[in-house]
Amino acid sequence: MSTVTDRLPTFPWDKLEPYKKTAAAHPDGIVDLSVGTPVDPVPELIQKALVAAADSPGYPTVWGTVALRDALVEWVGRRLGARDVQHTNVLPVVGSKELVAWLPTQLGLGPGDQVGYPRLAYPTYEVGARLARAEAVVYDDPTTDLDPARLKLLWLNSPSNPTGRVLSKDELTRIVAWAREHGVLVVADECYLELGWEAEPVSVLHEDVCGGTYDGIVAVHSLSKRSNLAGYRAAFVAGDAAVLGDLLQIRKHGGMMTAAPVQAATVAALGDDTHVAEQRERYAARRTALRDALVAHGFRVEHSEASLYLWVTRGENCWETVAHLASLGILVAPGDFYGVAGEQFVRVAFTATDERVAAAVARL
Repeated sequence: MSTVTDRLPTFPWDKLEPYKKTAAAHPDGIVDLSVGTPVDPVPELIQKALVAAADSPGYPTVWGTVALRDALVEWVGRRLGARDVQHTNVLPVVGSKELVAWLPTQLGLGPGDQVGYPRLAYPTYEVGARLARAEAVVYDDPTTDLDPARLKLLWLNSPSNPTGRVLSKDELTRIVAWAREHGVLVVADECYLELGWEAEPVSVLHEDVCGGTYDGIVAVHSLSKRSNLAGYRAAFVAGDAAVLGDLLQIRKHGGMMTAAPVQAATVAALGDDTHVAEQRERYAARRTALRDALVAHGFRVEHSEASLYLWVTRGENCWETVAHLASLGILVAPGDFYGVAGEQFVRVAFTATDERVAAAVARL
């Protein structure tokens, strides 16, 4: 019996360990800007909602409570510009990474099927294809680079991880129309949509993009970044009711249930915009400080108009850059984690505390 791990690439973050040790040896300690994990407190109203629902001895439902579905429907319509959203158009998931990794398998993809994703991308898109034994293929422009006859699932990612690139409304509209023409399912990873800095990200569910119908499109959203809920594993998908209906049945059989207290916390989080604005201000200040310091240090910033990262280069191999910054006590992610095209870039997260960001700026 072959093991599933035989299908998977080497876990990339293990390669960073020696550089992490170097950075940690700095007299003032490490500034870890490698993984974009939230460090700020969970907003109090969300914590209170979680605690209030702590006495939940029974099994939660995969589809979520009516209150949760109402909150998802309301937010998708209000925030994404979607029209006539129903409960059948939303489905909670146990964190967005779980969904990304297992979606091709849950959709029934396998050998002979292709999963397309951007040339520079979150590694889990490829992992998901491999888990399903499907073929992972990269693109610059899916409408010209991919074979629609074999392509079954097309991943979009705007704002992008790692580059921060934002696809315009016109680009999204063109790609969605092409995919629909060829019967390809579009799944848009929009987890950074509320973190646009120099561009205003648009959802594939916006009525101007999809024409008011969700046939053939699904959007993935997470509360990890906007609400500091990475530890809660709170996320959801929205879009094509037929696709989500199939996923609901599959996930019922698989027991993929969002914990009841997390469902209650999600309702509170989606109903409040104040904490999102406050967190954006924190990130904006950290982004400006790091960007200015990196540019002054000799880096060039590309894209980075949205998301929680700066995509930067000094025109050298990414591991040389990683080593240089580690010698300053700063840990960043090498660009080749995200594809061969990133081999001269590093990804710098601005999710560290104000004190640690200030330390990085001083060292640079």
